[in-house]
Amino acid sequence: MLIGVPKEIKTNENRIALVPAGAEALVAAGHSVFIETGAGLGSGFADEAYTGVGATILPTADEVWARADMIMKVKEPIAVEWPRMRRGQVIYTYFHFAAAEDLTRAVLGSGAIAVAYETVQLPSGELPLLTPMSEVAGRMSVQEGAKYLEKVFGGSGVLLGGVPGVAPGEVVIIGGGVVGINAAKMAAGLGAHVIILDISLDRLRYLDDVLPANVDTAYSNRHNILGAIARADLVIGAVLLPGAKAPHLVKRADLKTMKPGSVIVDVAVDQGGCVETIKPTTHENPTYFVDGILHYGVANMPGGVPRTSTLALTNATLPYALKLAKRGWRAACKADPALALGLNVVEGKTVYPGVAEAFRLPLTDVASVL
Repeated sequence: MLIGVPKEIKTNENRIALVPAGAEALVAAGHSVFIETGAGLGSGFADEAYTGVGATILPTADEVWARADMIMKVKEPIAVEWPRMRRGQVIYTYFHFAAAEDLTRAVLGSGAIAVAYETVQLPSGELPLLTPMSEVAGRMSVQEGAKYLEKVFGGSGVLLGGVPGVAPGEVVIIGGGVVGINAAKMAAGLGAHVIILDISLDRLRYLDDVLPANVDTAYSNRHNILGAIARADLVIGAVLLPGAKAPHLVKRADLKTMKPGSVIVDVAVDQGGCVETIKPTTHENPTYFVDGILHYGVANMPGGVPRTSTLALTNATLPYALKLAKRGWRAACKADPALALGLNVVEGKTVYPGVAEAFRLPLTDVASVL
């Protein structure tokens, strides 16, 4: 198979979808790998690292897209890339379709096959290609939240860990999944008092067992969320409904109950956000205020630490890329039900329920396209 890796062009996105070791594995398996020149520099990988393992460097994104049977990316194609997509081409990346109707309709119109990292799902319910970036984003959410609590950035001036004689900051985490537990570990490690909310009692029992004593658990309902955010210095949105739009659990009116200068970091912004007032921002301009509350909505948080993020991501995505390249998308998905759940759009048809529901599109049974 001919595999193309273009440079990521979303604002301040420095990751790359394939490290040199991954290119080496694909070439060793008999495939051709095309890398856009300079695509790996943001993650610390020079062109020579790719040519040294048998990949080919191409000078433009147009050439990479035109020659490749399968495109590997990190972030969803943005508008300038949409005309490059073509019928029958596999695009293997994060899409988050349910939060982006224009993107959904562009991919539908292109006839491409969209394999979304975020909906590949194991029988256990684990999302193996989302997990590594959720781990990074969860840990970064506390790092960024602690920074923006500083007065110079507009925050309330609270040190999350406190000091002897001064109480620590209050961190509220809505959602106890991968993002939530990683955020809780970081916040607890800093010495903050943490409340983590989830709707699964089994998950809350697990979190109570494994997290330290300065983390309390609470069942996620309207009453408990309102009570928690009223005391919070930092609120982290960590809600995920795989492949679907996140529910708004913190409303605009709720901000008036929060302390002025407190910070919201909504990691769910990729899926529309679990805070009604969140909107996607960039690493260049990451924050804005609504009703005196500082909002952080960077939609590609792991892009801020591209070296760590790229290595973590490709550890997870490469095995599936090898399957897609060896067998083709249809046979690979037939053989691997987890990978088949990654199919969101196939040659003009919506095959993932969460995407169809988000925009009231006709849903095609994925079995019929396989």
